[in-house]
Formats: sequence, C-alpha cells, structure tokens
Amino acid sequence: MKICKIYEIEGIVQGVGFRPFVFSLAKKYNLNGFVFNSSSGVYIEAEGDEEVFKSFESELQNSVPPLAVVDTISIAETALKNFHDFKITKSAHSKSKNTSISPDMSLCSECEKELKDKNNRRFGYPLINCTNCGPRYSIIRTVPYDRVNSSMSGFKMCPECEAEYNDPLNRRYHAQPISCPKCGPVVKFHDLNGFSTQDSPLEKLAHAINEGKITALKGMGGFHIVCDALNERAILSLREKKRRKTKPFAVLFSSIEMIKEYCDITIEEEEALLSQIRPIVLVKKKKTCALPESIAPNIDRIGAFLPYTPLHVLLLEILKKPIIATSANISGEPIITSKEKLCEKLSSVIESYVDFDREIVNFSDDSVLQLIGKRSVFLRVSRGVAPISFKTSYKSKEKILALGAHQKSAIAIFNDSNIILSPFIGDLGSVESIEAFERSINTFKNFYDFTPSLLVCDKHPNYASTIWAKKQNIPTVFVQHHYAHILAVMFEHNINEEVLGIAWDGTGLGDDGTIWGGEFFLCALKEKERVYSFKPFKLLGGEGSIENIDRIAFSILYPCKQNALAAEFLDNFSHEERYLLERSYEKDINAPLCSSVGRLFDAAAAIILKQKKVTYDGESGLSLEALYDKNVQGRYEIIINENDEIEYVYWFLKMLEEDPVTAASKFINTLAALIIHIAKKERKKVVLSGGVFQNRTLLEKLIELFEKEHIEFFLPKNISANDSSIALGQIVYMLN
Repeated sequence: MKICKIYEIEGIVQGVGFRPFVFSLAKKYNLNGFVFNSSSGVYIEAEGDEEVFKSFESELQNSVPPLAVVDTISIAETALKNFHDFKITKSAHSKSKNTSISPDMSLCSECEKELKDKNNRRFGYPLINCTNCGPRYSIIRTVPYDRVNSSMSGFKMCPECEAEYNDPLNRRYHAQPISCPKCGPVVKFHDLNGFSTQDSPLEKLAHAINEGKITALKGMGGFHIVCDALNERAILSLREKKRRKTKPFAVLFSSIEMIKEYCDITIEEEEALLSQIRPIVLVKKKKTCALPESIAPNIDRIGAFLPYTPLHVLLLEILKKPIIATSANISGEPIITSKEKLCEKLSSVIESYVDFDREIVNFSDDSVLQLIGKRSVFLRVSRGVAPISFKTSYKSKEKILALGAHQKSAIAIFNDSNIILSPFIGDLGSVESIEAFERSINTFKNFYDFTPSLLVCDKHPNYASTIWAKKQNIPTVFVQHHYAHILAVMFEHNINEEVLGIAWDGTGLGDDGTIWGGEFFLCALKEKERVYSFKPFKLLGGEGSIENIDRIAFSILYPCKQNALAAEFLDNFSHEERYLLERSYEKDINAPLCSSVGRLFDAAAAIILKQKKVTYDGESGLSLEALYDKNVQGRYEIIINENDEIEYVYWFLKMLEEDPVTAASKFINTLAALIIHIAKKERKKVVLSGGVFQNRTLLEKLIELFEKEHIEFFLPKNISANDSSIALGQIVYMLN
C-alpha cells in the first residue's frame, strides 16, 4: 500500500549536503516527492510503498552526512499527492527561524586531493571547498543557508560550477561557497607601501616569511599574524611589536609527522589534531625540540595545530617548515576580519599580508583544547565547534538573551526550545570588544528573527555586559557568576539532582558583595547554598593586583610579618611600595575581600618563582605546572575553620622554606586533596567548573583521586570551564 509522509527535521542540516543525502535515499527506496530547506531546518514530503519507510527513516536518522547533526525529526502522515519523481526544490521561509548554523569546517580530504591534483580544474585553488568542508558561520547573514544569504552572493558562478551546484549527486550540490579560479574570490598579496598583486600571492608571502618578516594571512574567521617559527629574531620582534611579553604563540605545522619531529604527542592528541575541527591542541615539547624557547617561555608545552584552509596547506607546502600563526588583533581585542582594520590596527606589526575578497561576516577564532587522558578539555570554543545548538525539552514563551560575563565573553539565546551558544567573543575591556559583542548579538537576531523579551546577565555591576543590559529597557535578571558556571555543566550532563558544585576561577562577584572564586556549593537547578569557601584575603590595589601578583602574596603574608621568612619576603618591596601596601591593608583602602583560587595561584607563583607580575591570564598556573613533579607526594595540612572557611596561610609560610619544585608540587597536591576531602564529606556527585579547572596538572591529579575514591564527577564536555560557559548557565537558571 502506498502512503505519503511529511518530515520536519531540525539540527545542523543546512549547508552540509543533507538534501542530496535525502535525494539519494529517496531514489534508493523508490520514493517520490520533494525536499527543501526551510527556516526551521529541512522539510520532506515523500510517498511510496509503506514497507520501505522504516528503513528510510532509520537511515535518515543514523546515516547522515559527516557534518550533519539531527536534533529532532517530526513525522506525520498525509494524503497521497501522486508525485511522479523526487525533487530538491527551492528553499522556503517559515514563521519560525530556528535551524542550527553549522560552524566553519576544515578542508576535507577529497578537496585536498583535488587541490594537489595537476589535472583537476581546481589545482592550487586557494579557496576550494564542498558540502563537507569550508566556511559556514563566517559567511552567513541569515537562514536559510543559501548563497543569496551569504557573502558569496556577489560572485556569479561559471557554467562548470553552476552545473556542479545543481547536480544532486555531486559533492558540491548547493555548496554555497562553491567557486573556482574562473569565478571565485581573488586572492592578493599586499604590502603596506601600496603594492598589490594577485600574481603568486602565497609565494610572495612565503618569501617574506623566509626573510624573517612578520606578515598576515586571512583565514576562515579572521586574519592570522604569521612568521617563521624557527627564526627567534622574528619571534622576539613579534613579541616586542605586539607587546606580548611571554604569552605563548600557537604554531602551525604542515603535517602530523612534522608535529612529531618537535613534540611528544599521545594517540588522543593526534586524533584531536587530525579531527574535522582542527583545533589548537596543547602538546608537550620534546626535550630536544628545535623550536625557540621564546615561542612559549617558561612552560613545557606549545599550542600546535594543522592547516584547516587550502591557503594554509598551500603556504606550508611552499615553506616546508612550521610557522607562528597567532590571532591578528591588539591584545584584548577581537580577531581582525578585514584588510582595512588590519592596516589600521597592525601597521606597526606587519609588513605585508595576503587577503581575498570574500567578506568574513561573522568572526571566529581558533578553538583550543588539551587532552587529559582521553578527555578533551576545551580552553576556547570557537571555529569548528561553535555556534553550539542544544535542543531542549524546555517550554517558555520568553525569548531569552544571555549576555555572559566580562572576560572570555560568549552569548547565548533561548528560542523555541533551542539554546544556542555563540563562539568565543573575547574580553570586553575595549571599545572594539564591546562592538564585537554587539555584532554577535545582532548576528543572532538576524539569524533567527530574534527579538529578546528577557535579558539575563552577571550580577557584577561593572561588567560591560551588565552595563549594556541595563541600557536596553528590557526586563533583566541577574545571576550569580559561579552558580552559572555549575548550572552550565549540570545542563550538559542532564543532571537534575542536587550536586556538590565546585567553582574555582579568578574573579566573580559573590552574593555578599566580595570577590568569590574558591566556592563549594550544594547546587540544585533552582537554588544553591555556599557550604565552603577559602578564607577571604585583601586584594591590595583592587584589580591592579591581578597583574601585580606579588601584592597578593604581600596581603597573605603581611599578618605573619613576625615570621622571619615572611619578613624577608616583605622586605623585598621598595620602601614606598611597602608603605602604600601597608596603608591599603590597614585602612582597607582599595582592598576588596577575595576568596579566589586563581589569585591563590598568583600568590604561590609570586612566592615560589619570585614572580612580581603576570602578563596574561593563567600564566601563574602554567608556570607552576611546569615545576610539578609527580614524585613529590606530600601536601600541606587541610584546615577548615568554624566558619567553614579553608585556611591556607600556613601553606604559603611553608613554601618560603621549600625548594620551588617541592612547593609547587605540594600546592597542587593540596588543592586536589582538599576537593576529595570535602567530596567525601558531602557524599554527592561532584560538578567542576571555572578557569582554574583548565590547569592540566591539577585536573590530572583530581581525576586520578576521584577514580581511586570512586567519586562520580562531571567536567565541561563541549563547552569550556572558563567564563565563555557563563551564558549557557544563565539560560539554564531562567528555564528552571
């Protein structure tokens, strides 16, 4: 018996070869009807023999193209229409726009083969792509994902490309960025003196790199600053020009074999490096590594990654050596996406660049992760991963916009049961960053015809995101920072019961008006109770102590000035500085109370390594990690006072007596042991979040102890432990 069925499919199903996949399935099962992209996803009407539909539906759900993700399929039977064949028809607009946007994806193996095939018409074409790879999020203005809605709308296809584009059995069927040397965007080499040419642009860029010059290359979601990774003079020049004293640079290698020449990598790290998202992966340098120390001073790891665009592949094929490839931006600002901004902002840094005239509509930085055993731990969630869509069972008439925090910003929306988390935006400490934050909001509004009826943001009144919210004349809810951290992870793991939520980070406003960051909560979806925390200390000079970390150590040791070693440490400060710090401490002048574990790491680095300042977030943790010796089994005494506060001053006094390796190792051991101690007391599932839990050594130690003690624990999975997950937690708070 013949029947007709309607299928409405939501998820990442546009721009990923889903309609050709449906077309092929329909032919396989002799079904007639049609399929098209809608504003909600993909719509199918199919009729045929009743007995084949079960197999058709199984493949529709389970055998999808590589980049497709099916969230939901709704199925309804309808009257027979007596279709004569199966067609892919023009996209249609529905009332609701909620289809998921695919992240940008790295060059696929088939396109790479064509890129290197001298007999292929796209041989050496630096913008080659197909439905299995290439730009998505970075070029789209709104859904449905059609060429007319992308930055390729101005490029008319040549007859050969048009034939591929319209052939449902071709790999480039409706690949919206499809192009070739005849009809595609033009790649050009430019120098800052006004010279410009499309003649051998990558060869000219390679020549500049080989001469030790600092250059730039347009990537998928923004420009990279690039230079020779084996030329220390070029690296030091880049550090000086970019005012980036010690923060590590990422290194782009041509192949996994080249990475293995310089680094020791695990099987899991190799799999991550080769994966479709092509992230930057933190890997261990070989002891004999020939890369200059200046790439990642004072630490034993580097961020390594592989080419993910044809431009990268072609450039590295010419150079045959690794290059520095770092985000093109001014420190603290978002990645630059246009040549105009590049020349305006970085003319004092670069001497030349390669650009192409396909606009980057939406910026996205490189995703960054590290492997803890077999677990991927994201440090930055962006290209290849975000936007992330979560199909939920929540029902609400509200259209919710969550604004995240201040550092490592990301936003999220709730729209028709979907939560969508944006790529990493950056720290909101500059005009340009706030403009990028607003652009991201407008991007999501355009994608989904989304007008928020409710805002949710952080409690901190001085966060740029909170200040922005207060200006919008939209009902706004304020959510405590660390609670949002835990809720995000609970949501990812579908946890509905009360947990022991441990949120450790650098800063976040607490319910009592002090700065939190070393918190133990009993957390449910609707409420929390702070049960333990670190005894507050004074941040002398307020936010200034976040950079001048020796002030934090001063604050902790000052009450112990009768101790000879503490007195010796305090005597290292100049007379004037000591006077100001003592006055700040005694008179509580610009000395907010703080319980942050991130700041305790800073104090430990100041004492153990004699570090006075840090130049980037997490530097103290990385420096202490580099000293860690797993053979040091000792730890400091765990003392919890009558106010359920963790005492730690004794730890820092002992550090003054010990060698750096012992002190750093015992400090990390103690933090891990403290968590286990409290977890065993509370006897609940443990949820961990906050930037401190990106510390590889601490996390490795914790996982080892959790497994040994049979304690069930949960870490962020596809989101980051840092503040870019806050927006997701804020949405979850509003929906419960």
